[in-house]
Amino acid sequence: MCSRKCFRMPTLVICGVVLTIILVCITGITLTNSINISNIVKLREKVASDSAAANGGHQAAQTRAALVEQQYSTLQQHHLSRSDMNYIQAATHPKNLQRQLHMQQLQQQQQQQQQQQQANKIVIEIGLNNNRGSNESAASGSGLNVASSAPSSLDRYSGGQKSAPPILQAAEALMEGNVDSISLPAASPLMQQQPHNPEESGEEGESFHPGGGGGGDTNQQQNGSASTTSANSMGIADHNPGGIQFERRAHVKQMMEHAWRNYKLYAWGKNELRPMSQRPHSGSIFGSHDLGATIVDGLDTLYIMGLEQEYREGRDWIDRRFSLDNISAELSVFETNIRFVGGMLTLYAFTGDPLYKEKAQHIADKLLPAFQTPTGIPYALVNTKTGSAKNYGWASGGSSILSEFGTLHLEFAYLSDITGNPQYRERVQTIRQVLKEIEKPKGLYPNFLNPKTGKWGQCKCLLPNLFPPKSRNYLWPCPIAVHMSLGALGDSYYEYLLKAWLQSGQTDEEAREMYDEAMLAILDKMVRTSPNGLTYVSDLKFDRLEHKMDHLACFSGGLFALGAATRQNEHTTKYMEVGKGITNTCHESYIRTPTQLGPEAFRFSDAVEARALRSQEKYYILRPETFESYFVLWRLTHDQKYRDWGWEAVLALEKHCRTAYGYCGLRNVYQQQPQKDDVQQSFFLAETLKYLYLLFSDDSVLPLDEWVFNTEAHPLPIKGANALYRQAPGTLPASNGS
Repeated sequence: MCSRKCFRMPTLVICGVVLTIILVCITGITLTNSINISNIVKLREKVASDSAAANGGHQAAQTRAALVEQQYSTLQQHHLSRSDMNYIQAATHPKNLQRQLHMQQLQQQQQQQQQQQQANKIVIEIGLNNNRGSNESAASGSGLNVASSAPSSLDRYSGGQKSAPPILQAAEALMEGNVDSISLPAASPLMQQQPHNPEESGEEGESFHPGGGGGGDTNQQQNGSASTTSANSMGIADHNPGGIQFERRAHVKQMMEHAWRNYKLYAWGKNELRPMSQRPHSGSIFGSHDLGATIVDGLDTLYIMGLEQEYREGRDWIDRRFSLDNISAELSVFETNIRFVGGMLTLYAFTGDPLYKEKAQHIADKLLPAFQTPTGIPYALVNTKTGSAKNYGWASGGSSILSEFGTLHLEFAYLSDITGNPQYRERVQTIRQVLKEIEKPKGLYPNFLNPKTGKWGQCKCLLPNLFPPKSRNYLWPCPIAVHMSLGALGDSYYEYLLKAWLQSGQTDEEAREMYDEAMLAILDKMVRTSPNGLTYVSDLKFDRLEHKMDHLACFSGGLFALGAATRQNEHTTKYMEVGKGITNTCHESYIRTPTQLGPEAFRFSDAVEARALRSQEKYYILRPETFESYFVLWRLTHDQKYRDWGWEAVLALEKHCRTAYGYCGLRNVYQQQPQKDDVQQSFFLAETLKYLYLLFSDDSVLPLDEWVFNTEAHPLPIKGANALYRQAPGTLPASNGS
């Protein structure tokens, strides 16, 4: 039998076990809560940290956005587009160097404006009667200067411890009639502002321009001054937005984009586009070889318009693909020079990119074999692979053509200056000397010159009394010159005489003298006025006027005007009068057609004026010469009609020449619905659209006292007036003042 103690021991054990279990549970619960609390704390810390990081990231994003907006604001101030953002950090890029100089110039202009405002401040002195209080009497001793600075509002309301500011005293005196006298000094004359044109209120993506800071001073151009310093002549923005017709210019830019985009889609790397066929044009003067004529010809227009992406595409193609080394083709020396050499030289002047200088020299070297003639007058065609050269078979007994061999001087002279190689200038100087020394019939230049004999070209003379019928087409030296023209076959030779003088900084006096002599002879022998007052320049054949003017001769309106504006002499008034008259006549040839576009040639008689009569004269191939004269006359006169005439032409081009895949010429401008020729000429991008774009731009974009345009509208810098001339160190001095 167990005692009571026996029963007590198990009870204690059981209680101990239960107590232990309870303690374990309590401990477990406590630990669990501690872990949970720790996890919650860590989670909250992480959330807080993530939130802070998010807020920091948001702030960083806001900071970055603010920086981008600040940069974009900077771009807007300089009339640049977002595509120029890549150059913000590139301090050595030519555009940024220009921008820095432009900013310095802006600061100087702001200081000058502030000084001008100080000078123009109007000071009104009001004499007060002496029947006021002491304060008023004290103020009336010398009058009240209304323009003086007024005390602050705290001073005015500080319990009357200070007198009222002079402006309030003057107002109170005027209201109470306590005024003895009012004196107003004479104000200085204010600058005239240009009238506002509602069309100019539009906006467009701005471009980066190799322009001048002076805004194209017409008076300076008319005085023949080229003394603008390089520091003041640089800039990339439109310095006078009031001189821009934004909507019109933006429209021309869109035309360029349309032409380029379709060339890229259907003819990239080829020479030209056939928009209606949507394929390359193999029948151009450069044939089917992949020379990229449209790329090289139109690239500087893209640059001027600020089409950065398209410009980069063209530049990359030139870098990777352009070469004449493996091209076995007979290329026109003239066309290759003005389009390819001229285009590369302009791009080098704009950018300083050595690629363009190297390519220009590469092309010119391929043309040099054509100069290997007894006289130094080059042949018209050269095979860039074999070096063989020849003239056209149709060109007057194997003669060279005046407008071709006479249109090399600007490019070759500039190439010598930037490369330091004198041979290019020597070649064109030889041509100059031949033409200077040769006898000129009645002071005129015939269109053909034999490169072997150095004599004016032969002609097919009909001499029935000397030769039997079968021999009547015998080639015989004509006693009179056959053909003189300021249009086809002659045109750009005269242009390069004036522009060689301009390009030299007006130091090449030989060129200016030859220009004046030639123009005076043309004025006397070839320029006429129709019965209704239209001025035209006629071709001259067999010493007889044809009373026919080529569309190509429409450039001469600008040529005469530029000659007048750059030198004041006894011929200035006549030059300008004829220049305006010819430009007006070319405009008339446009507006007298149903399409509002001009024919290839037009005639004058008792029955018709400024109208084509023959079927082969009625086509229009997107030519630029009329628009070139509009541009030059606008820059020199600022007569609004030239811009209006240009806009008329833009509308006509859009209506009749635009297709879904580019722009085409017209076969007959006198038809209401003319047939298109299915060719987008490379010069449409290089010249036509460039001149129209510049027509609606400010004068500071490519000012005429800093740039001279070659005959393909590629602008070349003027020596001594343009910081972008980029003359090579150690360049040998030019001979004969050229």
